[in-house]
Amino acid sequence: MRPGFRDSPSGASRAFERSWSCARRVSRLEGVPPYLYFVVSAVFHYLGPALAVLLFARIDALGVAWLRILTAAVVFAVWRRPRLIPSRLLIAWGAVLAAMNSVFYLAIDRLPLGTVAAIEFLPVIVLAAVAARTRRNVLALVAAAGGVALLSDVRLVAEPLGFVFAAVNAVLFALYIVLGHRVARSSVVPGIDGLALSMMIAALMALPFGVGPALPAFTDPALLAAAAGVGLCSSVIPYVADQLAMARLARGTYALMVSLLPAVATVIGVIVLAQVPSPAEIAGVLLVVAGVALGSPPREDMA
Repeated sequence: MRPGFRDSPSGASRAFERSWSCARRVSRLEGVPPYLYFVVSAVFHYLGPALAVLLFARIDALGVAWLRILTAAVVFAVWRRPRLIPSRLLIAWGAVLAAMNSVFYLAIDRLPLGTVAAIEFLPVIVLAAVAARTRRNVLALVAAAGGVALLSDVRLVAEPLGFVFAAVNAVLFALYIVLGHRVARSSVVPGIDGLALSMMIAALMALPFGVGPALPAFTDPALLAAAAGVGLCSSVIPYVADQLAMARLARGTYALMVSLLPAVATVIGVIVLAQVPSPAEIAGVLLVVAGVALGSPPREDMA
């Protein structure tokens, strides 16, 4: 027997150790309450775009959107190294991610962040209504809808195009939730690996209309780093948190919790962009929070 043979782990042993390490990491992630993942997602979902608004003076909105998607695609490719498996679900989700991020940035370039978030929520409440089977849940949805109505101070005459972009983004956001749940529970490429592939697809789909406006960032390292930071805050942290939450929350429960997003966006708009809400908008925030508090999750989510 050669010296040191016993100290050299076999390929099978190394594979077992990697699998065991991965299992331990997954176990730790699953030990975190899914609602905490949602809170992380909610904060970063609008913190990143708020920082992106500050870049619009140097880079066009579509350029910032593409750099956001590209940053996430690169991070996920290096981190996850997903297998390239053809999947119509992932292609569809990639297309939604590309379009949603682009029109969202076009909307917040024209309208306050809280207003866009409120419009973004409207189709989502329909998803929650489908899952509402109790009087309490219906009351929660009514309260949340009333809050969204007060938050939606949309100046249609002044910014009709911004309203159009916000409305399209709202529909795409609802599709994001539906497809995101399917990916989170897929048996082919589930969860974060599915997100990684979809984000790479989104970067390619957004390339034709995003790379041109993004060119100024490639000649300014500081600007490029800032755009990459927006990508991390906007598409990496919240989307990973979304997948971890969606894997353990029913779609109706998740959709109801999403009613928090207009309130979160309004607060971040005040802190980062000095977009101070009116008294009616503050009342809307309180109604949305009340709606979420009233909404009780289904029993299968309490396990």
